[in-house]
Amino acid sequence: MAHENSFILTTLNNGIQKVVLNKPARKNAISIPMYKELTSILNESAKNDEVLIFALTANGDFFSSGNDIGASMTMEITPTIFEDVNVVFKNFIDAIIVYPKLLIAVVNGPAIGIGSTMLGIFDIVYASDKAYFHTPFSSLGLVAEGCSTYTFPRLLGHSKAGDMLYLGYKMNAEEAKKYGLVSEVYSHDSLKEVWDNLNNVSKLSSE
Repeated sequence: MAHENSFILTTLNNGIQKVVLNKPARKNAISIPMYKELTSILNESAKNDEVLIFALTANGDFFSSGNDIGASMTMEITPTIFEDVNVVFKNFIDAIIVYPKLLIAVVNGPAIGIGSTMLGIFDIVYASDKAYFHTPFSSLGLVAEGCSTYTFPRLLGHSKAGDMLYLGYKMNAEEAKKYGLVSEVYSHDSLKEVWDNLNNVSKLSSE
C-alpha cells in the first residue's frame, strides 16, 4: 500500500500494520488530506483480521510538527471550511479512540501539537532519546486538541499537564517516561529494537 511520493506509507507484515508519516521536508506536519488518509487506514485496519498491531512512526528527524498550517492556507475558502476541517479532525480522533486493536506509537523525534496530544489515546508509546513533547497552544492562540485536556491530566497529573498545555512546557523523552506518557526510551540509533520486539510479540500472538 506504499505509494511513490505518498506522505503516508503503510505496510502489513507479521500482523503489524506499520504506518509511516513521510513528509520529512515539512517535519511530518499533518495536512487535511493526510488526516483523511490516516482515518481511512485506521478504519480499514480495524476490520482487517490480519492486523494485530497498528504502529505509527515517521521518517526523518521529526515524529510530527503538528498541523500543516502552510497546506491549510492553500485550501479553497468556502462558507463551511472551518466546519469541514473540524469534521475531518474529529473523524481522525474518533478513529483512534474506537480503534479495537493494539495502538502503538514509535516516536522517532520531536512531537509537537497534535503529534503529542494524540499520544494520550494510544495504548503504548515508545520514544527515541532525541524526542521531546511540546504543545505550544497558548502562544499560538489555540485551544488544546486531541482530547489532551482529558488524557494529559490523567497521565501526567493535573499540574504538569497544565504546565504543558497552557504554559508550553517542553518535556524530554526521559521525563515523559517518568510521568507515564512514554513506556520506554530507546537510543535513537537503536530504534530497530522496538520493531524487533514488536515482531516477536506479534509472532507469539498469531501462533
